[in-house]
Amino acid sequence: MKITRRGLTLGGAGLATASGLGLSAPALAQSEPIRIGWLAALTGPSSAPAIGFDRGIRHATDAINAAGGIGGRQIELVVRDTQGDPTKAVNAAQEMISRARVHAIWGPTNSGESLATTPIIGRAKMPNLHPCFVDTLIDPARYPNAFRMAPSNSQIDDAVSDYGVNILKLKKFAVVGDTTGYGTTTVNSSSAAFAKRNAEVVYRGQIDATQPDLTPDMLRMRNAGAEAITIWTVSPGLISRIMNVRATMGWDVPLIGHPAMGSGEVGQLIAKPQNWEKTYILGFKNCSYGPDGKLPGHVQTFVDSIQGKINLDDSTLWWIVCGVDAINVIASAVRESGGTDPLKMIDFWNKQNPYPGLYASYTWTPQQHNGLPQSDLVMSEANSQRQGAYKLAPGYV
Repeated sequence: MKITRRGLTLGGAGLATASGLGLSAPALAQSEPIRIGWLAALTGPSSAPAIGFDRGIRHATDAINAAGGIGGRQIELVVRDTQGDPTKAVNAAQEMISRARVHAIWGPTNSGESLATTPIIGRAKMPNLHPCFVDTLIDPARYPNAFRMAPSNSQIDDAVSDYGVNILKLKKFAVVGDTTGYGTTTVNSSSAAFAKRNAEVVYRGQIDATQPDLTPDMLRMRNAGAEAITIWTVSPGLISRIMNVRATMGWDVPLIGHPAMGSGEVGQLIAKPQNWEKTYILGFKNCSYGPDGKLPGHVQTFVDSIQGKINLDDSTLWWIVCGVDAINVIASAVRESGGTDPLKMIDFWNKQNPYPGLYASYTWTPQQHNGLPQSDLVMSEANSQRQGAYKLAPGYV
Protein backbone atom coordinates (compact mmCIF):
# COMPACT_ATOMS: atom_id res chain seq x y z
CA MET A 1 0.00 0.00 0.00
CA LYS A 2 1.54 3.31 -1.09
CA ILE A 3 1.44 6.11 1.49
CA THR A 4 1.64 9.56 -0.11
CA ARG A 5 2.46 12.92 1.49
CA ARG A 6 -1.16 13.90 0.78
CA GLY A 7 -2.37 10.84 2.60
CA LEU A 8 -0.27 11.69 5.64
CA THR A 9 -1.57 15.28 5.63
CA LEU A 10 -5.16 14.12 5.45
CA GLY A 11 -4.46 11.63 8.20
CA GLY A 12 -3.14 14.39 10.44
CA ALA A 13 -6.13 16.58 9.68
CA GLY A 14 -8.45 13.74 10.50
CA LEU A 15 -6.85 13.25 13.90
CA ALA A 16 -6.97 16.97 14.59
CA THR A 17 -10.65 17.09 13.72
CA ALA A 18 -11.36 14.13 15.95
CA SER A 19 -9.46 15.77 18.79
CA GLY A 20 -11.41 18.98 18.28
CA LEU A 21 -14.65 17.04 18.57
CA GLY A 22 -13.49 15.56 21.83
CA LEU A 23 -13.16 12.01 20.44
CA SER A 24 -10.26 10.07 21.94
CA ALA A 25 -8.47 7.25 20.10
CA PRO A 26 -10.27 4.60 22.20
CA ALA A 27 -13.60 6.23 21.35
CA LEU A 28 -12.78 6.07 17.67
CA ALA A 29 -11.77 2.43 18.03
CA GLN A 30 -15.10 1.62 19.63
CA SER A 31 -16.99 3.06 16.66
CA GLU A 32 -14.97 1.45 13.86
CA PRO A 33 -16.20 -1.73 12.15
CA ILE A 34 -15.26 -5.10 13.60
CA ARG A 35 -13.05 -6.50 10.85
CA ILE A 36 -13.01 -10.27 10.53
CA GLY A 37 -10.46 -11.79 8.18
CA TRP A 38 -11.79 -14.72 6.16
CA LEU A 39 -9.04 -16.85 4.56
CA ALA A 40 -11.12 -18.78 2.04
CA ALA A 41 -10.20 -21.23 -0.71
CA LEU A 42 -13.25 -20.16 -2.73
CA THR A 43 -11.81 -21.41 -6.03
CA GLY A 44 -9.64 -24.37 -6.97
CA PRO A 45 -10.00 -28.13 -6.46
CA SER A 46 -10.40 -27.84 -2.67
CA SER A 47 -13.02 -25.09 -2.69
CA ALA A 48 -16.14 -27.06 -1.67
CA PRO A 49 -15.79 -26.56 2.12
CA ALA A 50 -15.01 -22.84 1.86
CA ILE A 51 -18.05 -22.27 -0.36
CA GLY A 52 -20.24 -23.88 2.31
CA PHE A 53 -18.57 -22.02 5.17
CA ASP A 54 -18.95 -18.76 3.21
CA ARG A 55 -22.72 -19.14 3.04
CA GLY A 56 -22.95 -19.50 6.80
CA ILE A 57 -20.48 -16.70 7.47
CA ARG A 58 -22.34 -14.21 5.31
CA HIS A 59 -25.72 -15.22 6.71
CA ALA A 60 -24.57 -14.70 10.30
CA THR A 61 -22.80 -11.43 9.46
CA ASP A 62 -25.87 -10.03 7.72
CA ALA A 63 -28.11 -11.06 10.62
CA ILE A 64 -25.90 -9.35 13.22
CA ASN A 65 -25.48 -6.19 11.15
CA ALA A 66 -29.22 -5.98 10.44
CA ALA A 67 -29.85 -6.11 14.19
CA GLY A 68 -27.56 -3.12 14.78
CA GLY A 69 -24.20 -4.84 15.02
CA ILE A 70 -22.31 -5.36 18.26
CA GLY A 71 -22.53 -2.34 20.52
CA GLY A 72 -23.38 -0.32 17.45
CA ARG A 73 -20.34 -1.60 15.53
CA GLN A 74 -20.95 -3.36 12.22
CA ILE A 75 -19.05 -6.47 11.18
CA GLU A 76 -16.90 -6.05 8.08
CA LEU A 77 -15.65 -9.19 6.35
CA VAL A 78 -12.17 -8.99 4.83
CA VAL A 79 -12.19 -11.92 2.39
CA ARG A 80 -9.21 -13.26 0.47
CA ASP A 81 -9.45 -16.19 -1.95
CA THR A 82 -6.38 -18.35 -1.28
CA GLN A 83 -7.30 -20.92 -3.97
CA GLY A 84 -6.03 -23.61 -1.59
CA ASP A 85 -2.44 -22.41 -2.10
CA PRO A 86 -0.37 -22.17 1.13
CA THR A 87 1.80 -19.38 -0.32
CA LYS A 88 -1.26 -17.30 -1.19
CA ALA A 89 -2.71 -18.02 2.24
CA VAL A 90 0.48 -16.76 3.91
CA ASN A 91 0.47 -13.58 1.83
CA ALA A 92 -3.21 -12.99 2.58
CA ALA A 93 -2.73 -13.55 6.31
CA GLN A 94 0.17 -11.10 6.43
CA GLU A 95 -1.85 -8.51 4.51
CA MET A 96 -4.84 -8.93 6.83
CA ILE A 97 -2.65 -8.44 9.90
CA SER A 98 -0.44 -5.57 8.75
CA ARG A 99 -2.60 -3.63 6.28
CA ALA A 100 -6.27 -4.49 6.74
CA ARG A 101 -5.73 -4.61 10.52
CA VAL A 102 -8.40 -7.20 11.15
CA HIS A 103 -9.48 -7.98 14.71
CA ALA A 104 -9.79 -11.77 14.26
CA ILE A 105 -9.21 -14.35 11.52
CA TRP A 106 -11.45 -17.27 10.53
CA GLY A 107 -9.59 -19.90 8.54
CA PRO A 108 -7.91 -21.10 6.52
CA THR A 109 -10.22 -24.03 5.86
CA ASN A 110 -7.55 -26.31 4.39
CA SER A 111 -5.01 -27.88 6.74
CA GLY A 112 -2.15 -27.51 4.26
CA GLU A 113 -2.72 -23.77 4.21
CA SER A 114 -3.24 -23.59 7.95
CA LEU A 115 0.08 -25.34 8.59
CA ALA A 116 1.70 -22.41 6.80
CA THR A 117 -0.35 -19.57 8.32
CA THR A 118 -0.75 -20.66 11.95
CA PRO A 119 2.78 -19.59 13.06
CA ILE A 120 2.36 -16.20 11.35
CA ILE A 121 -1.04 -15.54 12.90
CA GLY A 122 0.34 -16.76 16.22
CA ARG A 123 3.27 -14.34 16.20
CA ALA A 124 0.80 -11.50 15.70
CA LYS A 125 -1.23 -12.75 18.70
CA MET A 126 -4.27 -12.54 16.43
CA PRO A 127 -7.44 -14.34 17.64
CA ASN A 128 -7.83 -17.24 15.20
CA LEU A 129 -10.61 -19.79 14.74
CA HIS A 130 -10.40 -22.53 12.11
CA PRO A 131 -12.03 -25.84 11.12
CA CYS A 132 -8.84 -27.70 10.10
CA PHE A 133 -8.18 -31.26 11.21
CA VAL A 134 -4.38 -31.72 11.48
CA ASP A 135 -3.50 -32.30 15.13
CA THR A 136 -0.40 -30.09 15.31
CA LEU A 137 -2.35 -26.97 14.35
CA ILE A 138 -3.57 -26.75 17.93
CA ASP A 139 -1.00 -26.27 20.68
CA PRO A 140 -2.06 -23.83 23.43
CA ALA A 141 1.55 -23.40 24.54
CA ARG A 142 2.86 -22.45 21.09
CA TYR A 143 -0.33 -20.93 19.65
CA PRO A 144 -2.45 -19.61 22.55
CA ASN A 145 -4.44 -17.57 20.01
CA ALA A 146 -5.61 -20.53 17.86
CA PHE A 147 -8.85 -22.45 18.52
CA ARG A 148 -10.29 -25.39 16.57
CA MET A 149 -13.99 -25.51 15.66
CA ALA A 150 -13.89 -29.02 14.19
CA PRO A 151 -12.59 -32.43 15.22
CA SER A 152 -8.87 -33.19 15.16
CA ASN A 153 -7.36 -35.88 12.97
CA SER A 154 -6.96 -38.11 16.01
CA GLN A 155 -10.66 -37.87 16.78
CA ILE A 156 -11.62 -38.47 13.16
CA ASP A 157 -9.20 -41.37 12.73
CA ASP A 158 -10.62 -43.04 15.82
CA ALA A 159 -14.22 -42.69 14.60
CA VAL A 160 -13.53 -43.87 11.04
CA SER A 161 -11.19 -46.76 11.88
CA ASP A 162 -13.49 -47.95 14.65
CA TYR A 163 -16.38 -48.04 12.18
CA GLY A 164 -14.37 -49.95 9.56
CA VAL A 165 -12.95 -52.53 11.95
CA ASN A 166 -15.58 -52.96 14.65
CA ILE A 167 -18.83 -52.21 12.80
CA LEU A 168 -18.10 -53.29 9.21
CA LYS A 169 -15.87 -56.11 10.56
CA LEU A 170 -13.16 -55.58 7.93
CA LYS A 171 -9.43 -56.16 8.35
CA LYS A 172 -7.68 -54.93 5.17
CA PHE A 173 -7.81 -51.29 4.09
CA ALA A 174 -6.48 -49.00 1.39
CA VAL A 175 -5.81 -45.50 2.72
CA VAL A 176 -5.49 -42.69 0.17
CA GLY A 177 -5.39 -38.91 0.25
CA ASP A 178 -4.74 -36.04 -2.10
CA THR A 179 -1.30 -34.42 -2.46
CA THR A 180 -1.96 -31.48 -0.13
CA GLY A 181 -0.37 -31.20 3.29
CA TYR A 182 -3.66 -32.39 4.72
CA GLY A 183 -3.80 -35.46 2.49
CA THR A 184 -0.24 -36.49 3.27
CA THR A 185 -0.57 -36.02 7.03
CA THR A 186 -3.93 -37.75 7.27
CA VAL A 187 -2.91 -40.83 5.30
CA ASN A 188 -0.21 -41.35 7.93
CA SER A 189 -2.43 -40.77 10.96
CA SER A 190 -5.31 -42.82 9.53
CA SER A 191 -2.99 -45.74 8.79
CA ALA A 192 -1.73 -45.62 12.38
CA ALA A 193 -5.31 -45.68 13.69
CA PHE A 194 -6.07 -48.87 11.73
CA ALA A 195 -2.84 -50.47 12.94
CA LYS A 196 -3.84 -49.66 16.53
CA ARG A 197 -6.94 -51.78 15.94
CA ASN A 198 -4.89 -54.68 14.53
CA ALA A 199 -6.12 -54.03 10.99
CA GLU A 200 -3.80 -54.16 7.97
CA VAL A 201 -3.23 -51.21 5.65
CA VAL A 202 -2.47 -53.09 2.43
CA TYR A 203 -2.15 -49.95 0.29
CA ARG A 204 -1.47 -46.30 1.07
CA GLY A 205 -0.73 -43.36 -1.18
CA GLN A 206 -1.45 -39.89 -2.49
CA ILE A 207 -3.36 -39.01 -5.66
CA ASP A 208 -3.29 -35.60 -7.32
CA ALA A 209 -6.78 -34.08 -7.18
CA THR A 210 -6.60 -33.24 -10.90
CA GLN A 211 -5.44 -36.70 -12.07
CA PRO A 212 -7.95 -37.73 -14.76
CA ASP A 213 -7.53 -41.53 -14.83
CA LEU A 214 -7.54 -43.34 -11.49
CA THR A 215 -7.77 -46.87 -12.89
CA PRO A 216 -4.10 -47.77 -12.25
CA ASP A 217 -4.35 -46.62 -8.62
CA MET A 218 -7.60 -48.50 -8.06
CA LEU A 219 -6.20 -51.67 -9.61
CA ARG A 220 -3.23 -51.53 -7.24
CA MET A 221 -5.62 -51.21 -4.29
CA ARG A 222 -7.68 -54.18 -5.44
CA ASN A 223 -4.64 -56.32 -6.19
CA ALA A 224 -3.32 -55.58 -2.71
CA GLY A 225 -6.47 -57.15 -1.26
CA ALA A 226 -8.17 -54.06 0.15
CA GLU A 227 -11.63 -54.73 1.59
CA ALA A 228 -12.44 -51.01 1.89
CA ILE A 229 -10.97 -47.70 0.72
CA THR A 230 -10.45 -44.89 3.20
CA ILE A 231 -10.41 -41.50 1.47
CA TRP A 232 -8.99 -38.21 2.74
CA THR A 233 -9.62 -35.26 0.43
CA VAL A 234 -12.05 -32.37 0.10
CA SER A 235 -11.94 -32.47 -3.71
CA PRO A 236 -15.36 -33.45 -5.14
CA GLY A 237 -13.71 -34.19 -8.49
CA LEU A 238 -11.25 -36.71 -7.05
CA ILE A 239 -13.93 -38.31 -4.87
CA SER A 240 -16.39 -38.72 -7.75
CA ARG A 241 -13.72 -40.23 -10.01
CA ILE A 242 -12.88 -42.82 -7.36
CA MET A 243 -16.57 -43.71 -7.11
CA ASN A 244 -16.97 -43.94 -10.88
CA VAL A 245 -13.89 -46.13 -11.35
CA ARG A 246 -15.00 -48.39 -8.49
CA ALA A 247 -18.29 -48.92 -10.34
CA THR A 248 -16.62 -49.44 -13.72
CA MET A 249 -14.34 -52.08 -12.19
CA GLY A 250 -17.30 -53.81 -10.55
CA TRP A 251 -15.39 -53.64 -7.29
CA ASP A 252 -18.01 -53.71 -4.55
CA VAL A 253 -16.02 -52.41 -1.58
CA PRO A 254 -17.16 -49.67 0.81
CA LEU A 255 -15.65 -46.20 0.86
CA ILE A 256 -15.20 -44.60 4.28
CA GLY A 257 -13.68 -41.34 5.43
CA HIS A 258 -13.91 -37.61 4.84
CA PRO A 259 -17.26 -35.78 5.12
CA ALA A 260 -16.67 -34.22 1.69
CA MET A 261 -17.71 -37.56 0.16
CA GLY A 262 -21.25 -36.59 1.10
CA SER A 263 -21.18 -33.17 -0.55
CA GLY A 264 -23.98 -32.39 -2.98
CA GLU A 265 -21.32 -31.50 -5.53
CA VAL A 266 -20.18 -35.13 -5.52
CA GLY A 267 -23.73 -36.18 -6.33
CA GLN A 268 -23.63 -33.90 -9.38
CA LEU A 269 -20.33 -35.34 -10.63
CA ILE A 270 -20.84 -39.10 -10.32
CA ALA A 271 -21.85 -40.97 -13.47
CA LYS A 272 -24.80 -42.77 -11.82
CA PRO A 273 -26.58 -42.39 -8.46
CA GLN A 274 -25.70 -46.02 -7.66
CA ASN A 275 -22.01 -45.07 -7.64
CA TRP A 276 -22.64 -43.21 -4.37
CA GLU A 277 -23.80 -46.32 -2.53
CA LYS A 278 -21.73 -48.08 0.16
CA THR A 279 -20.03 -44.79 1.09
CA TYR A 280 -19.86 -43.87 4.77
CA ILE A 281 -18.56 -40.55 6.01
CA LEU A 282 -17.61 -38.95 9.25
CA GLY A 283 -20.68 -37.15 10.50
CA PHE A 284 -21.78 -34.99 13.38
CA LYS A 285 -24.55 -35.50 15.87
CA ASN A 286 -26.11 -32.05 15.36
CA CYS A 287 -26.20 -32.57 11.58
CA SER A 288 -27.70 -36.07 11.63
CA TYR A 289 -31.34 -37.10 11.39
CA GLY A 290 -32.79 -38.98 14.32
CA PRO A 291 -35.29 -41.85 14.11
CA ASP A 292 -38.06 -39.25 13.73
CA GLY A 293 -36.38 -37.90 10.59
CA LYS A 294 -35.59 -34.59 12.25
CA LEU A 295 -32.47 -32.77 13.36
CA PRO A 296 -31.92 -31.62 16.97
CA GLY A 297 -34.49 -28.93 17.78
CA HIS A 298 -32.34 -25.80 17.59
CA VAL A 299 -30.67 -26.97 14.37
CA GLN A 300 -34.02 -27.88 12.78
CA THR A 301 -35.30 -24.40 13.67
CA PHE A 302 -32.30 -22.84 11.91
CA VAL A 303 -32.71 -25.01 8.81
CA ASP A 304 -36.40 -24.11 8.62
CA SER A 305 -35.52 -20.41 8.90
CA ILE A 306 -33.11 -20.41 5.94
CA GLN A 307 -35.37 -22.17 3.45
CA GLY A 308 -35.15 -20.28 0.16
CA LYS A 309 -32.23 -18.20 1.46
CA ILE A 310 -29.31 -20.65 1.53
CA ASN A 311 -28.86 -23.56 -0.85
CA LEU A 312 -28.26 -26.74 1.16
CA ASP A 313 -28.49 -29.23 -1.68
CA ASP A 314 -25.01 -28.79 -3.17
CA SER A 315 -23.08 -28.45 0.10
CA THR A 316 -23.18 -29.96 3.57
CA LEU A 317 -25.02 -28.55 6.54
CA TRP A 318 -22.04 -28.76 8.86
CA TRP A 319 -19.97 -26.43 6.69
CA ILE A 320 -22.76 -23.86 6.74
CA VAL A 321 -23.60 -24.03 10.45
CA CYS A 322 -19.92 -24.06 11.41
CA GLY A 323 -19.56 -20.82 9.43
CA VAL A 324 -22.52 -19.36 11.33
CA ASP A 325 -20.97 -20.45 14.62
CA ALA A 326 -17.60 -18.91 13.72
CA ILE A 327 -19.08 -15.44 13.32
CA ASN A 328 -21.21 -15.83 16.45
CA VAL A 329 -18.22 -17.00 18.52
CA ILE A 330 -16.20 -13.96 17.43
CA ALA A 331 -19.17 -11.64 17.98
CA SER A 332 -19.71 -13.06 21.47
CA ALA A 333 -16.06 -12.46 22.35
CA VAL A 334 -16.31 -8.82 21.27
CA ARG A 335 -19.61 -8.30 23.07
CA GLU A 336 -18.67 -10.00 26.33
CA SER A 337 -15.09 -8.70 26.54
CA GLY A 338 -16.18 -5.15 25.80
CA GLY A 339 -14.28 -4.63 22.57
CA THR A 340 -11.69 -6.01 20.17
CA ASP A 341 -8.69 -6.28 22.48
CA PRO A 342 -7.13 -9.56 21.26
CA LEU A 343 -6.04 -10.83 24.67
CA LYS A 344 -9.49 -10.22 26.14
CA MET A 345 -11.15 -12.01 23.21
CA ILE A 346 -8.83 -14.99 23.65
CA ASP A 347 -9.49 -14.99 27.40
CA PHE A 348 -13.25 -15.13 26.71
CA TRP A 349 -12.84 -18.16 24.43
CA ASN A 350 -10.72 -19.91 27.06
CA LYS A 351 -13.69 -19.80 29.43
CA GLN A 352 -16.29 -21.41 27.13
CA ASN A 353 -17.34 -24.65 28.75
CA PRO A 354 -19.47 -25.14 26.78
CA TYR A 355 -20.35 -22.58 24.11
CA PRO A 356 -23.68 -23.69 22.57
CA GLY A 357 -23.53 -23.60 18.78
CA LEU A 358 -25.44 -25.04 15.85
CA TYR A 359 -22.67 -27.36 14.69
CA ALA A 360 -21.56 -28.37 18.18
CA SER A 361 -21.26 -27.28 21.78
CA TYR A 362 -17.65 -26.14 21.91
CA THR A 363 -15.51 -26.49 25.01
CA TRP A 364 -12.25 -24.57 25.35
CA THR A 365 -9.93 -24.01 28.29
CA PRO A 366 -6.47 -22.42 28.52
CA GLN A 367 -5.00 -25.94 28.22
CA GLN A 368 -7.40 -27.36 25.59
CA HIS A 369 -8.21 -25.58 22.32
CA ASN A 370 -9.82 -28.55 20.55
CA GLY A 371 -13.48 -27.59 20.64
CA LEU A 372 -15.46 -30.74 19.80
CA PRO A 373 -16.12 -33.61 22.20
CA GLN A 374 -15.62 -37.11 20.77
CA SER A 375 -19.27 -37.87 21.52
CA ASP A 376 -20.33 -35.39 18.79
CA LEU A 377 -18.75 -37.56 16.06
CA VAL A 378 -20.86 -40.18 14.27
CA MET A 379 -20.78 -41.99 10.91
CA SER A 380 -23.30 -41.22 8.16
CA GLU A 381 -24.55 -42.54 4.82
CA ALA A 382 -22.95 -40.28 2.21
CA ASN A 383 -25.82 -40.53 -0.28
CA SER A 384 -28.57 -39.89 2.26
CA GLN A 385 -28.16 -36.13 2.19
CA ARG A 386 -31.32 -34.10 2.63
CA GLN A 387 -30.92 -30.36 3.11
CA GLY A 388 -27.24 -30.94 3.81
CA ALA A 389 -27.73 -33.45 6.66
CA TYR A 390 -27.53 -37.24 6.73
CA LYS A 391 -28.88 -40.49 8.10
CA LEU A 392 -26.68 -42.48 10.45
CA ALA A 393 -24.60 -45.19 8.75
CA PRO A 394 -25.70 -48.85 8.98
CA GLY A 395 -24.79 -50.50 12.26
CA TYR A 396 -23.98 -47.21 13.91
CA VAL A 397 -25.49 -46.61 17.31
